Amino acid sequence: MESRVLFSSQFNFPVNSPLKNRETSIAPFTPPRNVLSLSFRSPADRFAVRIGPLGKAVSFAPKIVAEVDDGSRDEPRRKKLAVFVSGGGSNFRKIHEGCSDGSVNGDVVLLVTNKKDCGGAEYARSNGIPVLVFPKAKRESSDGLSPSELVDVLRKYGVEFVLLAGYLKLIPVELVQAFPKRILNIHPALLPAFGGKGLYGIRVHKAVLESGARYSGPTIHFVDEEYDTGRILAQSAVRVIANDTPEELAKRVLHEEHKLYVEVVAAICEERIKWREDGVPLIQSKENPDEYY
Repeated sequence: MESRVLFSSQFNFPVNSPLKNRETSIAPFTPPRNVLSLSFRSPADRFAVRIGPLGKAVSFAPKIVAEVDDGSRDEPRRKKLAVFVSGGGSNFRKIHEGCSDGSVNGDVVLLVTNKKDCGGAEYARSNGIPVLVFPKAKRESSDGLSPSELVDVLRKYGVEFVLLAGYLKLIPVELVQAFPKRILNIHPALLPAFGGKGLYGIRVHKAVLESGARYSGPTIHFVDEEYDTGRILAQSAVRVIANDTPEELAKRVLHEEHKLYVEVVAAICEERIKWREDGVPLIQSKENPDEYY
């Protein structure tokens, strides 16, 4: 317990106090010389007590006092993540590495793919991460899950966020509705340009170069029922160099993807995604909680 002397005539309710909306007769006043104001912190809240003559308490009200970090706070709970891939899964690997080295406060508990033998699936198996196939392959009726089955399995594993990392299939409506504002995708161009059905992989970089655009770069956005139309959460600009080839541009954009996706997943796991009144998602700065980007 912390205690210190305060000389104050103003009593304020904390924003999250259950007493905030209750009527009170307490009003600002100037304390006489024989009245002492004390504050102390309890695990539940902070309170201010005024002690009058003969030790009689004359008022009692919540009061905000300076927080002291004594290292006793519980660590935030680690979030459970599912990653969807269709290929090598380099972004998936970077996210998994971030979870392992502590830069991401979460764990990849499932890997979902439409290609069970892709590089991302092999990496998952080698690291003890269960692999699911979705959607069902047309020629292999015994393999894969239906949309409702996929949702059930994700819930069984306690998945809180779904991360698409080079997954080339359209996410079914059932999954979008089951995880509102909790599915992210990364696209290798600055949306809303160069997005939509059929624009993926090297095709995106060819389109950027053919357009004459001077900048490209990855976009991370929330997923809705269409291709690449969900709310944009984060972007990183990559300069297009004269005489670039699609492969050269793709390499530089991918380098930025690896950094940006890990940063965004870390923010999600730390609950630093805030929604503006107009529906635009923002990321709260970890170093300065009053700043957003």
